[in-house]
Amino acid sequence: MKSAKKFLIALAGQPNVGKSTVFNLLTGLSQHVGNWPGKTVAKKEGVYVSEEVDMRIIDLPGTYSLTAFSEEERVARDFIIKKKPDVVVLIAGASALERSLYLLSELLLLGPPIVIALNMMDVADEHGIQIDFDSLKASLGIPVVPIIATKNKGLKELVSQVVSIAKGNLDEYKPSLPEVSRDHINVYHLLVEKVKEHIPRPYTSRWAVTKLMEGDPNVLKMLGKVLPADRWEDVGVLLREHEDSLLAVVKGRYEWIESVIRASVSRYKRGQVLVTDRLDQALTRPVFGIPILLGVLAFIFFLTYGLGTPIQGALEALENSFARWIEPYLSGTPGWVSGIIIEGVIGGAGTVLTFLPILVIFFASMAFLEDVGYMARAAFVMDRFMHIIGLHGKSFLPLFLGFGCNVPAVMGARIVESRRARLLTVFLAPFVPCTGRLVVLTFVTAAVFREKAAFVSWSLVAVNILALGLFGMFVSRVFLRGEPMPFIMELPLYHRPNLRTIGMVVWSRTKAFVRLAGTVILGFSVLLWIISNFPGETIEDSVLGYIGRFIGPLGAPIGLDWRMIVALLASFVAKENSIAALGVLYGVGEVGLRSVLPEMMSHASALSFLVVLMLFIPCAATMVVMRKEMGNWRWFLFSLVFMLLISFGSGMLAYRLALLLGI
Repeated sequence: MKSAKKFLIALAGQPNVGKSTVFNLLTGLSQHVGNWPGKTVAKKEGVYVSEEVDMRIIDLPGTYSLTAFSEEERVARDFIIKKKPDVVVLIAGASALERSLYLLSELLLLGPPIVIALNMMDVADEHGIQIDFDSLKASLGIPVVPIIATKNKGLKELVSQVVSIAKGNLDEYKPSLPEVSRDHINVYHLLVEKVKEHIPRPYTSRWAVTKLMEGDPNVLKMLGKVLPADRWEDVGVLLREHEDSLLAVVKGRYEWIESVIRASVSRYKRGQVLVTDRLDQALTRPVFGIPILLGVLAFIFFLTYGLGTPIQGALEALENSFARWIEPYLSGTPGWVSGIIIEGVIGGAGTVLTFLPILVIFFASMAFLEDVGYMARAAFVMDRFMHIIGLHGKSFLPLFLGFGCNVPAVMGARIVESRRARLLTVFLAPFVPCTGRLVVLTFVTAAVFREKAAFVSWSLVAVNILALGLFGMFVSRVFLRGEPMPFIMELPLYHRPNLRTIGMVVWSRTKAFVRLAGTVILGFSVLLWIISNFPGETIEDSVLGYIGRFIGPLGAPIGLDWRMIVALLASFVAKENSIAALGVLYGVGEVGLRSVLPEMMSHASALSFLVVLMLFIPCAATMVVMRKEMGNWRWFLFSLVFMLLISFGSGMLAYRLALLLGI
């Protein structure tokens, strides 16, 4: 047998055009998800193998353009320029071809041959959009293959066309390139003459000059280093004399797009009010859209925690049964061995794995909403409110799920395309009071504040949410102010969900979580068990207890004794652990703790303890996921220090105010 020929294929496209569906259909389970080297942008890579070819397929980040305005755009264009894939497949939406043609106008400047996969032909047909493929191919001068990815139609033809182009069959490949507008064509040619001899490989003069006229900061910086001083001065003079060069480039592209659309696209139901339009009349208006969104989120909250929590409880029971079953087999081993296995491995990492039902339901819900097109509407409705704290509307969804658990909130930030918005979302997610914090809040307030417990609990949650907003405003304006946060919102047409695509999304994200639980989180659990059990057999006599007594004096300004400090440290494993730690350290069980706490905690100390706990560093599972999602040690350490300082400062403020007001 002849060995299969190997090709490098890149999938490009805007968000909501079905690129992920095409990628999943072509690669199946042979996928790898990670990050681009030195970037926080997700990298999806897969393989398509047949008897003739072995295609390595790279799913580039979804972008509306290649202007290097965002990290996703830089990643996409740098990969195409530097790696030079054999073929770039542009996934275009048939119902909104104009938008994809703008991206095509930029891709054509990069060099590699392009094949257009015109997706969602069924949706275009339903909405009265008719495309003349012969005219479209003639206008563009490149292959165009109609597909319906959700029904697996046209994929064979697409692969055949891609293989043909990759093998060098370019006789009919004569792309029509957009020009700058006529009033600036002379400026364009002058700039080409000035820079063409100094353009470093693998860049081309056509691409570099176009980006110069656009004012692309990366290209300006690059040419400023390679051009002789006199040439660079001449270029600067030309650009200053023609400050509207960007408009000339954009105008030329739109003229090119208009000529292509005029020749190949017709709409024979132009006056019909579409189903999408009718739905959007309600879903995108604040008066109706926000209540509907809250209803959808309440339903997701019920699904995620109403269905997931009982399953999680069943898994915990199964975990406990397994621990009891294995305990006799460990009876002959040293106590520390059985302790690490039963309490560290099974009780630590095993407990984290019980989050799986919640995560799977959450991931499936988010994937479903995104696949049918509702996610864009939810982000649109909430965008105005989220802008106040330096975020976009899409960040509201993962933050909302943080009320159940911060782990899915942090991992859910992956739905946010902008790196800056995603980083800020991950940064703020631990400030959302999770169920673990709410359990401790309910227990302590009921024990200490008695009849005022409901008011105190509600007040602390409200203050917590207000603090989240203030922290978001502060961080976005002080530490992230140098990074612009563009947000281009496209409202895609509604369409039927693709179960295969949803399943692939849930599978890849769940697999990533399980991998974390089986490696880093496992190590954390074992380490925490060791320091809480050695050298003594109780927390009070352990390394953790010594640390608590050592840093105990830090609790004086905030009204906490060393036992409360240790309880806060124990919450690092799980927030509910702080109750168990208090019960152990005060020498009572959980039942007796309710009667003991009022004697051990004054109202001021209890208020301080709860404020610190609500703003304290999150549990180990959340921290591991934060480090993974941030992809940057500097930001991760900054977030931890920030939370420690904020929690300590807020606790001190609450304690002093409580004493002052005689609470």
